Order: sequence, then structure tokens, then C-alpha cells
Amino acid sequence: MDLDALRFGNFSQLGQAITDWEEMAKKLATLEKDAKDNLGGKAAKARWTGENAAVTRSFVEKTAAEFADAHTQARTVARILADTRDELVAFRDDLIEEISRAAKKNLTVRDTGDGSFTVTMNIHPDRAAKGTTLPEHSQSDMEGLRDRVQAILRQATRSDTTAAEALRLIVDQAERGFSGADYADRDSAAKALAAAEALAKTLKKDPSEVTATELNAVNATLATYGKDPLFAEKLATSTTPDGLLTFHAGVADPYQGFGADPNRLKQAKLLQKNLGVALGTATLSDSAAMRSWEQKMVKLGPEELGTDHANNPRGFAVMSNLMRFGDYDDQFLNEYGEQLVAFDKERNVKNMSPWINNWNNGDLNFYSKNDRGRDPMTGFMEALGHNPGAATEFFSQPTGTGSGVDKESELNGNLKYLTKERIWLSDAYIMGGDNKVIAGHDSLGHALEAATTGYAYDADPMAAKDPMIPGNRDMRTAETAGVMEQVAFLYGSEDGPKMLHEQAQLADILGKMGAAYIDDIDYSLTGVGDNAKDSGAFPAKYAGRAEFGNQGAINFLSVLGQNESSHAVATMAQHLYTLSALDANPATSAQSIDNAHDALTTGAEARGILDHSRVQQAEETYKENAEEVNKSLGRSGDWVKLGVGAVVGGGIAALPVPGSTGVALAIAPVAAETIGNAVSTFIGHQVDKEFDEAEEDPREKAQLTSQQFYEKGAAELGAAYGSYLKENPWMDVASDRADWTQDVKNAYDTGSGQGDTRGLPAYKD
Repeated sequence: MDLDALRFGNFSQLGQAITDWEEMAKKLATLEKDAKDNLGGKAAKARWTGENAAVTRSFVEKTAAEFADAHTQARTVARILADTRDELVAFRDDLIEEISRAAKKNLTVRDTGDGSFTVTMNIHPDRAAKGTTLPEHSQSDMEGLRDRVQAILRQATRSDTTAAEALRLIVDQAERGFSGADYADRDSAAKALAAAEALAKTLKKDPSEVTATELNAVNATLATYGKDPLFAEKLATSTTPDGLLTFHAGVADPYQGFGADPNRLKQAKLLQKNLGVALGTATLSDSAAMRSWEQKMVKLGPEELGTDHANNPRGFAVMSNLMRFGDYDDQFLNEYGEQLVAFDKERNVKNMSPWINNWNNGDLNFYSKNDRGRDPMTGFMEALGHNPGAATEFFSQPTGTGSGVDKESELNGNLKYLTKERIWLSDAYIMGGDNKVIAGHDSLGHALEAATTGYAYDADPMAAKDPMIPGNRDMRTAETAGVMEQVAFLYGSEDGPKMLHEQAQLADILGKMGAAYIDDIDYSLTGVGDNAKDSGAFPAKYAGRAEFGNQGAINFLSVLGQNESSHAVATMAQHLYTLSALDANPATSAQSIDNAHDALTTGAEARGILDHSRVQQAEETYKENAEEVNKSLGRSGDWVKLGVGAVVGGGIAALPVPGSTGVALAIAPVAAETIGNAVSTFIGHQVDKEFDEAEEDPREKAQLTSQQFYEKGAAELGAAYGSYLKENPWMDVASDRADWTQDVKNAYDTGSGQGDTRGLPAYKD
């Protein structure tokens, strides 16, 4: 900063700008509150149907969110401007005071341009009036004045330039709309940028020369600023994609840990997560610099890094392990994934994996004994599992296929390749791992779960109470339904039982996906064939609901029933949905009574398909070992005890998942926004003490014959009907509704029969 610019600076115009921004922030705060409470709040509570659900709801929610970002950006700009103005005024006052003090020693400073100045005598002795005695000064006085003025200008320059850089970055964060970057003052933004610059210098070092202490400092900085948008972008753009990946590969290289500080491996593990989070935050910026960085990262994917560390991995191998953590830009993930799949397809040869082989010892994942991180597809699937929007796009149903899926040509190429064609291998560590586990299957399931439910696979949907925060309502859309239709077709096809058996780690996740669409599955079971569907008893909860077809629904349920875990979660979701439909349709009108009847009988039919499939598979799996068959059915019969852990709110239920290899929660729709007595009774019952106090494995202790298993299913359906009668004692039992009990029995038997004649047979080794 030039000396005269600060010395004679008039900050009145800046002050007016600050006032304008502060007034704008106040107005936007009012608009944000109105958008949140009225626009967004009402949108979250409304029952959207038709085009309104597909277009208007999304538009309303995005608009409400934009008001929040606009307020945040205006407030941040006002704060940074005000803080900078105050600092510059203070520096100007300091400068004037220094010049005033210097005059007492006949010294002053003169601006020489380009930020430079010179210290001179204020009045030269030759020009002084006769008889005037000028103050004396020493060389040290001149040097002291120079240093003090220089320090003031240096601080003013830093205040001015960091404010300008922060404001530019904030504006560039969003190509359209507004940035959500929120800073209390210029100093906090400047600290984030300075921390990024300092960290970038460390990340440019040879990783083998970075000590555990330095890594600790790196992780401390990343943990503090990793989700700070300005820090993240500055860090990414102050380094290069290949430099970052090379650094992480060197730190993660297991051979770096031998003979070194044991804390190093701990710090390497933290680096994987912390750096992944920071890079994800960086990709959320729409600036030209970040778009260029992302393009370079994608292009780098197939290339070897040219390092001696971690077996000289390709870019995909390193980046996929970093992106297991963090919130990433959807477009970046899809561009990255398309490039990865294309590269992988060309090398999908039996016993010739480019990733998992005897010579690749580049272990890059610290978070699972069964997943060394050598296969980049696994890490990428984990990234999709945490980024639902990207996952839905990556597996989107091809355009022009219409509703439903009834042939392989209507499948997304990525989905078909990853579920049916790709050779997945175990990537377990030799010491401590289980080579029977294929971590990639689990991660594929995580990606599909996110793509179909709209939730990150490990999200807690009941943790978010604010209706403006996605996570406490039904997140399904026509797009997520399009992915679900494909999944149901694939695993409900002739190859479905074999696929489920060979991809056993997907079983619980397929159950969770079935649970998330249980209302649409029930709807597909109604009517005659694919005609006269019952939208009264099973109304669409979102536009573009999933269409499975009558046969498709039967097939998919019959496959879900084959596995203990998928059977349990699908059955629990079915039972809860049926109870919620009974609560939602009290006997106050003929239409409501009919809806309750249809919900109960269709639920019984679905239950029959699931239970029949479970019995058939147990008998096939354990063949003539009756005791093991009974134990298996006993475990399947105890799903109802898990209902005590269910939580309902916002039109969805969070259900505990038995035997889950991941986060044990499934999302399932309920028929009403609030729960009634039938649902409350189910989720509030107490688990038997006998069950609680059983031996080491109480689920192994339970035994049921197939006859008892079916009887138990019928009894639970009967209890549901009983709860409806109890809540509606005035129901006209003199009419044909008196036949409800027989209707429920027939529906349960019909489902069992359909599972036998129209469903898919049990898997045979």
C-alpha cells in the first residue's frame, strides 16, 4: 500500500458501502426467516403430488436455501468490509501519529510510489528562517521512523489484500446464486487463507522426510479448517493434484512406518480422513480455478504418479481412498466415476486385476482390515454412499425408457457393469483380515442405498430437526425411484438369487432399499396384473413413484425373503407401513374403511411372499438338518422384537437392521406424517425378559418349525387387525367387513402361493 494512499485515505465511501451491506443483511435476514418458516417450512410439511412434487417442491426448497445463502454472504461481506475499514483507519491514525512525532525531530516521510517511501528532514537547515533552531535527530531516529512506518504499511497492506482475496474467493465460490461461506471478520477469513498457504508448503515436501510431529500439525490444521470453504479452495489451488496424491501416497506407504515413530501410522490414518474432507469441501466451489483443478484430477486418474512410494499408484488408487470422506461436488464425482469405470472395464479380466494382485502392496486405506484400499472402485463407491445426489446421477435410469424396467437394455451401464459384469475381489489384509469378505460389494451397496433413498448410507435421518436440513423426511424422487426400479429388476431377475448369494454383503442393504420403497412395492401388488392399481390405499408420497409391475414386485420380494437380514428388515418395514395405514384410515367413512382393508390384505400378501421364500431358502440351505432349519426360522421369526428400536417422524421411520455390516438403520415410509396408536403400540412394546436374559447368542436359541413360523406370521397379521378393531369399535361388522379375518388369511396364503408359483426359487449351490 502506498504511504499517501493510507495517510490521506478517505474511508467515508467505504463506510457508506458497509452501511448498505449491513442494511441488506438485515433485510435478507427477514427474508431468510420468512423463507425458512413459511416457504420452506410449509413445503416440508405439504403433501406434494403430481408435477408439484417433481418440480415445485424442489424449486421452493432451493429458493428458500438461496435466501439463507444470500443472507450469509451479505452478512459476511459486511463484516469483512467493516473489520477492514476499522483496521485501515487505525493504521492511518498510527501513521499520522508517527509523522507528527517525527516532526518534533525535524523528520518526515515522503511517498516515492509503488509502496516505497523515504525518510527525510522536514525542514532543511539551508532553508530554515534566520534565527530558527531546528530539532536535532540521529541516524537511529531516522532508522526507527523508517521501521515503524514500514511496519504500519506492511500491516495495512496485509489487511487490504487479504480482505480483497477473501471477498473475491467468496464471490467466486458460487457460479450462480450465493456462497454459504460465513466469517465473523476479515481476520478469521485471513487466518484460514494463511493456514492454507502454510499447509500447502508442507504438502510439497518429500513425504518420507515429514516427521510424525509435522504430520500431527498437518492434521490439526486440517481438522480445524477442513470444512472452511476458503481454506479448502486455497489449499487445493496452492498445490497440484499430482503433488497432493504423491504426498498422501508417501505418508500412507506402510514401509514408511517401520522403524519410525509409532505415532506416524496413527497420523497417516487421520490424514486420509482429514485431507479427504478438505478436498471435498474444495470441490464445492464453482470458481474457475477449482474447475481447472478438478479436470486435472480426473485426467490424472489413469496415470501412475511416478513415485517410489506405495507401489507407484495411479491417481485413481489414491484419490478414491481420500474421497471416502467428505462432501464432494456431484458433477466432479460423476466425471471421475465415468473415467474410472471406462478405465476399469478395459482391464476387467479374470486373474489379471490391475488393482488387487500379488505385486501391489500399496495399502492406502487405514479404516478396515478387510479393505486395503487397493481397488479404487471400492473407495469411489464409498464416496457415492456419502453423496446421494451424485450416486443417483451415476446410476440414473436411461432417458426414454419410460416407467418401470422390464429388460436389460433399460439398465444404466454403470449399474449393470458393477452388479453383473465386474470381477470383484477380496482386498483383505493378510494379517487380521478375512479373505472371504469382498469389501467392494459392501461399498457398492452403500452407493446404491444412497442413490435410491436420497440419504447418505450412514446418515441418522432423525438427527436433523430443522425442516430446511435434508434428513428428516422422505427424500425419494422420480430419479431415486428410477434407480430403485433397476435394482429391483436386477435382483428380481432369474439371476437374482445367485447374485444375492454371491454378493452376500449386499443382503442387508437390499433389504434396506426394499424397506425404503415398501409402499410402492405394495402398490405394485394391488389390482389385477398391472391394471386397476389401488392408489387410494397406497397413495404416492412423491412424484414419479417407482413402478415395479405386479410380477416384478413378487420376484423382488421373493429374493429379499431368501436372506435372514433382508427378510427381517423388509418384513419389519412392511408391518410398520401396514400399521401406519390403519392409523391413517380410521373407520370414519366407507372409503377409509376400504383403504384400511386393502392395506391390511396387501400387506398380508407381501408378508406371505417374504415368509414363504424364507422357509424355502432355509430348507434348501440346511437341507436335512432340521435343527439348523429351525434355528434359521427362529432368527427370522424374532424380527418383531426389533420394532422397539424404531423411530418415526416426518413421514418416515428409522428401523434397526439386524445383522447389518454397516450403520444399522433403514429408512421406511409410513402412511401418515404422525403416528397413531397402532404404530405406537408396536414400537413401544417391551422385549421379553427371557429374550434379554438368554444365553450368549439368544438368536441361536430360538427355534421354529416352518408350521410355527407361518402361524406366527398369521398371528402378527391378526394382531394388526385386532388393533384396528380396538381403535374403531363402531365399525359396522354386520357388513361384508365381517369377512376381514378370512380376507387377511387368504391374502397371506395367496402371497405364499405366489412366492411358490410366481416368485423366484431358493438359491441352490
